[in-house]
Amino acid sequence: MARRATKRGDERTDLSGGRDLLICGASFAGLMVARQMAGSGADVLVIDRYEIGERQTSACAIPTAWLEELGLIESEKQRFDSVLIHTAHGSLELPVPWSFSTFDYRTLCDLLWQDCDAHFETAKVNGRTDNGSGSVNGRGTHDRRSFAEPVAIDTDRGTITAPLVIDTMGWKRVLASDSTVQPPDAPLSRGLEVHPKGRSDDLEVWIDSKYVPAGYGWSFPAGDELRIGVGSFDPRFRVRETTELLAEDVGAESVGWQGNWIPHKLRDGTDGGVFFAGDSAGHCLPLTAEGIRPALYFGAALGLELRAVVEGHQTREGALAAYHRFNASHERQFRWLLNSQNALPRIPPRLVKPVLATAFAGAAGEFAFNRYLGIAPPQFARTSAVARRPVVRPAAFA
Repeated sequence: MARRATKRGDERTDLSGGRDLLICGASFAGLMVARQMAGSGADVLVIDRYEIGERQTSACAIPTAWLEELGLIESEKQRFDSVLIHTAHGSLELPVPWSFSTFDYRTLCDLLWQDCDAHFETAKVNGRTDNGSGSVNGRGTHDRRSFAEPVAIDTDRGTITAPLVIDTMGWKRVLASDSTVQPPDAPLSRGLEVHPKGRSDDLEVWIDSKYVPAGYGWSFPAGDELRIGVGSFDPRFRVRETTELLAEDVGAESVGWQGNWIPHKLRDGTDGGVFFAGDSAGHCLPLTAEGIRPALYFGAALGLELRAVVEGHQTREGALAAYHRFNASHERQFRWLLNSQNALPRIPPRLVKPVLATAFAGAAGEFAFNRYLGIAPPQFARTSAVARRPVVRPAAFA
């Protein structure tokens, strides 16, 4: 289990003061934004309760092409070109027209961070101190007056101000201007996982009410480790006992526990003059609960908008509006997956296998998998890459 790394004694310096960009949260989305800002000349500060790469909260799997496009292939542990589905009435193997990789969380985070020139500090974010005065309405238009003043963020190491602030701290959406709906009423799934030693050549998924009425179980091999877990679309269903049961059924130990709430609904990408990415914006695909690829994807897009502000090509107002539109343009794709998530538990158990076999056979299956990959395509990593070179800082950021 990760240990919070807040500094103590003489190391616990006051971080109060102004920055050009403050990134709250140092996982995939936050690190991707920081990477996009490298060479911009901006004073970027990244803060998190934990050290970079310290707190893994997922099975850490992603389409291989994303690792390749971002130069992160060194973190890869194992690669798969099919998924083995187990149902209450038999199993079937579905070929995937592109490969999927499990990876080492710390290695990937370190690789992302080595391409950044930002500063990092451990600190706990308590919230905003400006009462969210930089408001934004649901249509993406913003109060221009709010841009005269930076956003103030209260942390356990002082108040940090910046004209550009990002919340990538997770589903709690700490910097939102409205109150956060808590589980079990929030649109969240519940996931729990164990990490025993073991090897397998198969990426496996269980769609079986023996383990969860609405959801699925999984085993993602990663070299000499198995990542075995159960996710429930219904946050009221507790998955610890069934996670232990699944591990026992595959002959593995229930050790190395980790778990988290998993958002399954897209949320606004901006609020009160603050940008949101990753789980704080609901950037986790419904049905599959894949959140790493969307976090990198939206982080890359947000980084481009913020870099344009720093380089003087657009205003903060323009960045808020553009990112709001980009985020909202994915609503239909997220809704398609959420509808599928809601429909899956309604399929009678004896029909699950034949339905999947029909839906993912031949050209239909290739179309479905490619449509899914196209929600956050790996080509975007290439087209959104920035030339990381020093630039002349505009007077507003000098």
